[in-house]
Amino acid sequence: MQPGLRRIAAGAAQLTPSTPEGRHLPEKMAVLASHAAQALMGSPGFDDAVVFRAIADEAKRTAPGTFVVESTSRGSTRIAAPRLGWTLDDGRPRGDGDAAIGALLGALPASLRPSALLSLAFEEDFAAIDGRTATIPWLAVCLPSRWAPQDKIGRHFAEVHAPVADADVLIAASASLARLVTGDDRWERFVWTISGDPRLDQHPRRGGVEWPATGSADALAERAWFRSERQTFIPVPGRDLAVFTIHVESVPVADAVTGREAASRLHAALASMSPAVLDYRRLGLARDRLLEWLAARAAATTALP
Repeated sequence: MQPGLRRIAAGAAQLTPSTPEGRHLPEKMAVLASHAAQALMGSPGFDDAVVFRAIADEAKRTAPGTFVVESTSRGSTRIAAPRLGWTLDDGRPRGDGDAAIGALLGALPASLRPSALLSLAFEEDFAAIDGRTATIPWLAVCLPSRWAPQDKIGRHFAEVHAPVADADVLIAASASLARLVTGDDRWERFVWTISGDPRLDQHPRRGGVEWPATGSADALAERAWFRSERQTFIPVPGRDLAVFTIHVESVPVADAVTGREAASRLHAALASMSPAVLDYRRLGLARDRLLEWLAARAAATTALP
C-alpha cells in the first residue's frame, strides 16, 4: 500500500450522481435503514456544514442539480438533492421523489439527515481530512471495503492506516500527506482487490461472502469480483481541510480481464503480493487458483484480443 497520488486533470469530475437503476443507491439505502450510526458520524464540535457546502460547490461545477446547499430568507439552511426529488428544509424532509427515500430520511435522527441525503445523492462515500491535525473528523461511508468507519473517526492518519498490510511508507508520510491533500491542488489515487463478495457494502461487522475452500480455478473465477476504488481529494479553500471521496466499483473478474495483457498484469500483481497483503485482502485461500485461471487467460490464443 503506497500513496500513489497523481494530480487530477483540469476540469475532471470528482462526483458521480446516483441513479435509481444503479447499484450504489439501493445498497446505501439498505445501510442507512439499518446501520446509519455505523456510516454517518462526526467528531464533537466539527462543523459538517463546511463539508456540505464544499461538495455543493463541486457539484455545481460538474454535476449540477445533484446537491444544493442554500440559505433561506428565514435564516435557516436548505439542503436539496433535486435529482432524487428530496429536500431538507429546516431539517424536515420534503419532496415528491421516491417515497422510500423520504421515509428513510424521516426515520433518521434530524442530526443525521443532511449526511444521509448527501450519501444518497452521490455514488461516492465521503470523509473530511484535517490538514492541521492529520485526523478524520467526519465520515459518511456506507460502502466500506472491509473496514469499519466507526473505528476511524477522530483518528490520526497513521492510526487509520496502521492495520493496512505493507503500509509503512503511507504511515510514515501520513502527516505530510494530510497537508498535501488539503492544499490547493487536487489529487487522486486508485486501489483494487479481488473479492469473493459481490456487495459494494463490505463492512466487516455485517457479514460477507468468503472464498470456497475447494473447487476448480474456473469455478472460483466465476464467483470472483474485481473491486476497485477511485479516491480523490476536494480541497476546502482557507480551511486546511479536504473532502476525501471514495467511489467503489465491483465487476465480475472475467469482465475486468478483457485480454491477454490485462490477465498478465493482474497475474503479476497478484503473484507479487506478500503474505501480509494476501492476509489483509483475504486472498490467501484463493490466490493459487486465481493465478492458475489468470495464467490460462493470458495464454489463450482465441476469443481474447
